[in-house]
Amino acid sequence: MRVSSFFISTLKEAPAEAELVSHKLMLRAGLIRRLGSGLYTWMPPGLKVLRKVEHIVREEMDKSGAVELLMPSVQPAELWQETGRWDVFGPQMLKIKDRHQRDFCFGPTHEEVITDIARREIKSYRQLPLIFYQIQTKFRDEIRPRFGVMRAREFVMKDAYSFHSGIASLEKTYEIMHEAYGRIFTRLGLRFRAVTADTGAIGGSGSHEFHVLADSGEDAIVFCPDSDYAANIELAAPLQPVKPREAANGVMQKVETAGIKTCREVASALNVSIEQTVKTLAVIANGEMYLLLLRGDHQLNETKVRKIPFLADFRLANEAEILAETRCLPGYIGPVGLGLPLVADHTVAVMGNFVCGANEEGYHLSAVNFGRDVKQPDHIFDIRNAVSGDPSPDGRGRLEICRGIEVGHIFQLRTKYSEAMKAGYLDESGQTRPMEMGCYGIGVSRIVAAAIEQNHDERGIIFSAAMAPFRIAMIPIGMKKNAQVKAEVEKLYAEMVNAGIDVLLDDRDERPGVMFSDMELIGIPYRIVIGERGLKEGSIEYQGRRDEKSRMVPLQGIIDFIKRKTGED
Repeated sequence: MRVSSFFISTLKEAPAEAELVSHKLMLRAGLIRRLGSGLYTWMPPGLKVLRKVEHIVREEMDKSGAVELLMPSVQPAELWQETGRWDVFGPQMLKIKDRHQRDFCFGPTHEEVITDIARREIKSYRQLPLIFYQIQTKFRDEIRPRFGVMRAREFVMKDAYSFHSGIASLEKTYEIMHEAYGRIFTRLGLRFRAVTADTGAIGGSGSHEFHVLADSGEDAIVFCPDSDYAANIELAAPLQPVKPREAANGVMQKVETAGIKTCREVASALNVSIEQTVKTLAVIANGEMYLLLLRGDHQLNETKVRKIPFLADFRLANEAEILAETRCLPGYIGPVGLGLPLVADHTVAVMGNFVCGANEEGYHLSAVNFGRDVKQPDHIFDIRNAVSGDPSPDGRGRLEICRGIEVGHIFQLRTKYSEAMKAGYLDESGQTRPMEMGCYGIGVSRIVAAAIEQNHDERGIIFSAAMAPFRIAMIPIGMKKNAQVKAEVEKLYAEMVNAGIDVLLDDRDERPGVMFSDMELIGIPYRIVIGERGLKEGSIEYQGRRDEKSRMVPLQGIIDFIKRKTGED
């Protein structure tokens, strides 16, 4: 491809609304252009990147045994009403009406549609297992679209769905998909981790997320560097403390802490470790107030709390509710003497001689002990986020935390949708049974932004060869003025095209610095420069996007050299 026959539109500065590096660079490089809030046009260079990601995803899905189809984006409300998700999916769903005032939605996902296909087309166990997939545009009405295509309202997604006659078959396909995802992200040149995760609104049992590792990632990933353990922080469960509770030491005392509310401030004022403080959170569930007890340096994990049956629909109590129950302002409440149900984290349950709120504004209690000063916890659960240094659940080291961008998610849906929509099959004995289901998603457009977050420098994007809009940029020096340079450039360009090398020839009448900057900005991973001086010596200049310096390579045999460097077949 020649630049004169293509379309490149780069910017020196990113628009003011761009926040993340990927958003800034995608706009500056001319990969995308904003149409409206959370809506983007994929410009020619960006579309080439998107299509390359799609190509690898499609190849690996086909290799895994999945069969491609394409389902409608617009879906009738009746399907969603069958599963009960029409009213509970939330405002993310864009609901629309046709001219007859019938309800439809612009599909945020396709579990209902594919289950409808399955119940119409699959009759016998002999047809199972089956895996369908599509690569299609989805729409979710994000409350705050931001970060470009990272959190857009309209996005490209690969979603696959599998149907089975039993759990063993589902688990086998689940593992096949897990391995396929690993191959996809490896081929794309990404550093990633697969982590156990919560199933969320999709439902089901087993679940894994695939995260591209990047400091700007929205998700915290907990992992053990000494083992294969990795989990989303929402699900990571550190080993429960095995040490016995500390023996009571000293008498509980009320200490003045006027104007001091946070555990860190209280610990500093009382000259104790923050690990010796307990924070008390008042929550409401089923019309009753509960006190959740956490160590002062730990954070509440709401996902874990919602897995506790009697707290499934909990919310934090407001100030008026706290005052009514405790006669104390938030910041000073504690478990002593209130008579409310206590739900303690495992770490708190083994603490002794701790500091907590005194249920009196401006005061805290020190040397507090369960059984002596406050009743034993009514319930003990893991309700906190894991932190660096926690023992790994597999007992093989200590946990660490990094940031990640979720780009893929796989679920064992089991029979949640097949039962709701009566998608059954006849087994060997002629009995009707609900199909076991799996669901496997990849954020295709999100991968592009995630790759940039992980791979960039001060000059621009650094795409892997597999993702780049072009694998190599050819930059002539003085092509318009020097007949020899022009002849050699045209000859070499033709040879590269005939050899199947994905090359972009910058044939613009621009200064070398402009051409270099544009090719670096849009992320082309390899570059050759052809000029009069080098040609006199029978060589051209080569530089990889990550190389600190360029080097001269012989013109003779340059095609084989480039194919080796760029990985072209």
